[in-house]
Amino acid sequence: MNVTQLLCGAALLSVSVAMSAHAADKVIAGMVFQQDQFFRTIQIGMEAAAKKEGVELLQANSDNKPEKEQSLVNTYVSRKVNAIVIAPLSKTASASALSRANDAGIKVVTYNSTIEGNTPAAFINSSQEDLGASTGKAAAAFIKEKLGGKANVAVLQFKSQVPEQSAARVGGFTKAVAEGGDVKVVADQDAWLAEKAVSVTNDILTAHPEVNVIYAANEGGTVGAVQAVRNSGKQGKVFVFGIDGSQQLVNFLQSDDNILQAITAQQPYQIGFSAVEAAVAAINGKQDEKEVVVPGKALNRNDPEGVKAFGDELKKYK
Repeated sequence: MNVTQLLCGAALLSVSVAMSAHAADKVIAGMVFQQDQFFRTIQIGMEAAAKKEGVELLQANSDNKPEKEQSLVNTYVSRKVNAIVIAPLSKTASASALSRANDAGIKVVTYNSTIEGNTPAAFINSSQEDLGASTGKAAAAFIKEKLGGKANVAVLQFKSQVPEQSAARVGGFTKAVAEGGDVKVVADQDAWLAEKAVSVTNDILTAHPEVNVIYAANEGGTVGAVQAVRNSGKQGKVFVFGIDGSQQLVNFLQSDDNILQAITAQQPYQIGFSAVEAAVAAINGKQDEKEVVVPGKALNRNDPEGVKAFGDELKKYK
């Protein structure tokens, strides 16, 4: 049986199901908050783990809307799923709905971001600070070697989307990049979707012509920053460093324009796979590890073989 829609309040929400009902007596709801390659690869990892474990997987997207996230959680509580796997939008605001789910006997597993309190049975994560620090180290080395130890940096965050995660990534970066020498952050703005990041970066480059390094804390910001530098004709003058891994970012690292220098990619397939496995273990009363850290992967245009290998791995998950 394929379930394609759930009634959530007055809205009809699209949901996909990984398995037929007769094949599974456990149902897990897997939630993302936006549809990009990172979260699509997480979903593929969830699907693979659900198939391996013989559970039914419902999938839904909250579209970065707190009210939709809450409605989805309430719907899954009413449906009496066995577990909810979710990347919560807010450490605090997402906690009440997930606490109600937990009180209803539903296991909660968070990934990529989490909530306050002891509600989650497990948290599957990359160290957000370490992701930023990894890219910061690459930027510091570049500034020393290519920019004479001086850099004016612009930062693109996503603090109004997921503030705690954004702050950790930016904090890790700024601490590490300081080792590059005379490094000043001269602009710091929010722009996590590519289209918005193009506009914001254009404005920054106009207002701060001294900027020669841009750090973007997520995939959309990194894509937009690269495109803005390209559009402005500042190749060879402004260099981009970012977070997250996608085929588009791999292509940018391989491009002759020399704009994107380094990224630190999470491993979304493993995050999604581990999150569903943790949910199954929690349902079965066998969850041991409260937090599982999936390490990031540093990618640098100075290592073309490593970049190519990562790109080849991504193609498996399309």
